Amino acid sequence: MASRAPLLALTGAVAIAFTGVLVRLASVEPATAAFWRCAYALPLLGALALLERRRHGPLARRTCLLAAIAGVLFAADLELWHHSISAVGAGLSTVVANLQVVVVGIVAWAFLGERPSSRVLVAVPVALAGIVLISGVGTAGAYGDNPGLGVFYALLTALSYAGFLLVIREAGRDLRPPAGTLFYATLSCALALAAIGALLDELSLKPEWPAHGWLLTLALSGQVLGYLAIAASLPRLPALVTSILLLVQPVLSVGLAALIVDERPSTAQIVGVVLVVAGIVVATTGGRRGREAAAPAEA
Repeated sequence: MASRAPLLALTGAVAIAFTGVLVRLASVEPATAAFWRCAYALPLLGALALLERRRHGPLARRTCLLAAIAGVLFAADLELWHHSISAVGAGLSTVVANLQVVVVGIVAWAFLGERPSSRVLVAVPVALAGIVLISGVGTAGAYGDNPGLGVFYALLTALSYAGFLLVIREAGRDLRPPAGTLFYATLSCALALAAIGALLDELSLKPEWPAHGWLLTLALSGQVLGYLAIAASLPRLPALVTSILLLVQPVLSVGLAALIVDERPSTAQIVGVVLVVAGIVVATTGGRRGREAAAPAEA
């Protein structure tokens, strides 16, 4: 497994790079896209979880509870991210949302007493400069219906995703295979999204074709293949290799959005992407703490 870990991580990163574009192609309300992404993934994750249970025994109650909490945080993450996609596009929203690797360090410092490395502290102003450029503040021709609002939603996405990662990390401290934990988190996420969608009047239980096809593809590629591949490979990779491989996702997302759904960020926004990616590189290449910060990219 260790020899295949880099290829596995790269496969996962490429799989989740398509998620923002698939949301755009589905062209449905944010909660609808997020709900069906989880609902379609549940049968396959459930089957994998059953196989895992036969081999390793049932999950501890604490693990199930933590997975459920993580699922609620992931629901907030997806809902906010899909609103960000609508406002600033699939590519740019994905780049900003991937600042979770910086946010995780700050949140862990604030709530868990885990002091961040100096690299994280250096990364913050670099990434913030990039965020300002992506938001279009003070520049003309910025891409997106409302790039400033889109960046705001993406930052909230990063915060929600950071919470999800911290909780799911706690749930997986026993180093058990991830299918069971991911199943309970996805189930909890789907239930929370159903409630959010009903409250905001965004949930459609009968999206028309081809929306269903795009959402099914999203579920199998991003929610199942992407997350399982990355979760299985991360503990077996050096921090530097992990960070580089996971940076494939936000960079590739920008390129795919341009090729498939014709997103054309301004020059200033592209510079902002470079700065945000540079901030992520700085934050995630710091030895042991870099390994702890590295986590599945936003999907």
